[in-house]
Formats: sequence, C-alpha cells, structure tokens
Amino acid sequence: MRRSLGAVVVLGAALGCHGRPGRREAPKAAPAASAAAPSAAPISFPPASAGPTVGPGGPPTFADLVARANPAVVFIETEQAMFGRGRRIVAGGVGTGFVFDPNGLILTNHHVVANATRIDAVFGEEDRKRATVVGTDPPTDIAVLRVDARGLAHLPLGDSDGVRVGDWVLAIGNPFSLSHTVSAGILSARGRTRNDVKGLDPTGYYDYLQTDASINPGNSGGPLLDLAGRVIGINTAIKPEANSIGFAIPINMVRELLPQIIQHGHVKRSAMGVVVASVKEEDVSRLGLPRHAGAIVTRVTPGGPGERAGFRVDDVIVGFAGDPGTGPNRLRWLTSVAGVGKTVRVKVIRDRHEMELAVTLGELQQRPEEASSGAP
Repeated sequence: MRRSLGAVVVLGAALGCHGRPGRREAPKAAPAASAAAPSAAPISFPPASAGPTVGPGGPPTFADLVARANPAVVFIETEQAMFGRGRRIVAGGVGTGFVFDPNGLILTNHHVVANATRIDAVFGEEDRKRATVVGTDPPTDIAVLRVDARGLAHLPLGDSDGVRVGDWVLAIGNPFSLSHTVSAGILSARGRTRNDVKGLDPTGYYDYLQTDASINPGNSGGPLLDLAGRVIGINTAIKPEANSIGFAIPINMVRELLPQIIQHGHVKRSAMGVVVASVKEEDVSRLGLPRHAGAIVTRVTPGGPGERAGFRVDDVIVGFAGDPGTGPNRLRWLTSVAGVGKTVRVKVIRDRHEMELAVTLGELQQRPEEASSGAP
C-alpha cells in the first residue's frame, strides 16, 4: 500500500485489484498465530571490518554480501476486502519483509499488512507461503509475521547505535514490484523525528535513521544492512519531493518491542502522567537553568503517577532512570518501554536546584492532546 502522510510517503506500493501476475486464491482472514521467541544462530557473515570486497576489475563490490542476504528477504503481497456501493472489492498491495528467525518469523511494517485479509510471503521467484500476523505495533509501524516453515535463511539483527553517519549501508527490497532490488548508500543522519519529517502520525514514536540508499514505494519493511550483513534498520518512509532521502526504523527500537509483540501480539506501554515540551531559550532565562537541555513539564495529569510523585508544571526533566538523553522525544520513548508498575528515579531541575523524584509508572492511556504534545 502507498499511503501519503503530508510530506512523507510510507513505502508499501498499491497494486489495485489484480496485483502481481500469478494464480490467486479467494481471500480469507489471516488468523493471529502464537510464536516462540527467536532461536537458532544466524547465518554466517563476514566481519564488519571487511567492507565491500574487490571485484576482478578492481572496483569494490557488495556482491558476496548481497548473495548471502538475498534469500532471507521476501516479497510481501496482501489483499484487502472492501465494500462499496453494494459490492465487494478486492484490492492488493505489496511490500517487503525479511526473515529474522529460521523458524518462520518475518519482520515488516505494520502499514504493509494493516487490514489485510490475506498475506503471502514470496521467497525467491515463486516459493509462495501463506503468512499470518503474530503481532503488530502501529505507533512504531512494526509487524511480525509467521510462515509455516523451518530452517529458513535469515538475517541477524545488528546494533543501530553502533553505525556511524557516513558508514556504508545497503537496502534490499521490492520497489514498484521489482523484486530483490539492491541499492547502496551511506547513513546520512540519525535521530530524525516528526519535527524533521513532517506529516507523520503524532501518536507514533520516531527516531529514524536517514539514508541516501535508493528506496521507493514497495521497499517498506525491507532491511537496511551494515557491511557485515546485519539488519540495522527497517526501511519505512521517504520524502517524495527529495532525491535519495529515505528513513528507517532503528533495529534497536525493534529489539526492545519484539518480546512483547511475539508473546502478546501487541505492546503494553507505560506512562508517567505528565505532558512535556522542548526547553526554549526563554525557559532557560525564566527558570534560571544551567543549560539548554531536558524536557519541561507543561501539564501534570490529575491523579496520575506524576502528580503522586510530586511533579509540578515548569519542572525540567534532565534524567530518567539514569539516562541523560531526556529531550521530549527520547523521554517519551524511555517512559513508554520502562514497564507498567516499575518505579524509576527521575532527575529534575526545580527553582534552580536539582532533585530526584521517584515515580511508579502507570499504563499509557492515549489521549489526542497528549499524543500531539508528546506526553510520557
């Protein structure tokens, strides 16, 4: 599916009613499947320091890496049944996924499989397997699928924090239904949020990697690889008016959510019960802050965990459970994955003094005003 979000396009490509050539069965609902935690060792890849190999004529080549990674990348085809003007309409879409566990578990984007009545994962050219949804997390646009197969080629999950801006990266996917298309580029930037990428759903969580590797509609859900063949991101969005600006979900975000998605089919998020915003220049002088950092509390939810812990409006949060990276976006993410019922220590600056508050986190009850304000 191709879905416009203002200036951003998420990368599943619409096929219309007929889809990719080949025999299709009547659509039927894909039931949720239970899943065990990923096991088994990944396939062997060259060390990260190896980089591209040198071809016979001298120029560097990524061919060996691609040959090893390609079998784990799948073409995803979906069907959605809709009703309009008294008749049933079957629409199709395409995207990409990749096997991350040899026992049939596949990662892709939520928007690739949302509302699908049928999901097929195509391995190679013609090996078509029916896929079922294990679980999804719309706020991060992650979905886990299962196919009935064992011993599959699969990709190891890497460390997105360890990749530097300027490092080589490769994307493999199915842009415009051109299966197993490979493109290379560099990591162009990191930490892109909805402040940088306009038009995103304000209830989502964003910490995008930016790359100039060519990605297009249909690449959604495909892997962004480092030079050791490890997945460091899931390709998700582009800026259609720009050249070579694509965005990927960091795999470290995915790692944090996978256990819940696999076990429960969804993510249960925790919350502090406060609304925060970026610290502005006028806040620094008005509150006598020692530095321009942190997240300022703009509202405390009555009766919530934050009020019980003693938070006040104009408290500036500068640390959460030992993590100093407490801008509003980072704080919102840290709070959401810390765990319902967990007590954490939060460092704040109040009346020019630094202090700590202990807050026992509640369960996130999303409200529109909190979603748009960045409420942790």
